[in-house]
Amino acid sequence: MKLFDMAHSRTGDKGDISNISVIVYDQKDYDRVRDYLTADRVSKHFKGIVTGEVVRYEAPTLGALNFVMQGALGGGVTRSLALDAHGKCLASALLAMDIPDAN
Repeated sequence: MKLFDMAHSRTGDKGDISNISVIVYDQKDYDRVRDYLTADRVSKHFKGIVTGEVVRYEAPTLGALNFVMQGALGGGVTRSLALDAHGKCLASALLAMDIPDAN
């Protein structure tokens, strides 16, 4: 199952920092997504793209996780030569992550 089957995302960019929130459609999926989508997994998912620390914040009453990723935009959106380096593209890449089936 892909993460986008259970959640959507909102993003923000500032300098070389990307901020990606992952919000479950159904609150029943929150614990499963929270348990699997760790900061370490997100960091590994973006290996070679995100060069800095990834910090996860939890907002359980909203069914949301927020990831703040340092060094995510190739030096900054206005300085990067990479195409589509904005947070929205990174969020799409994150939502394409496979989530193991529930047992």
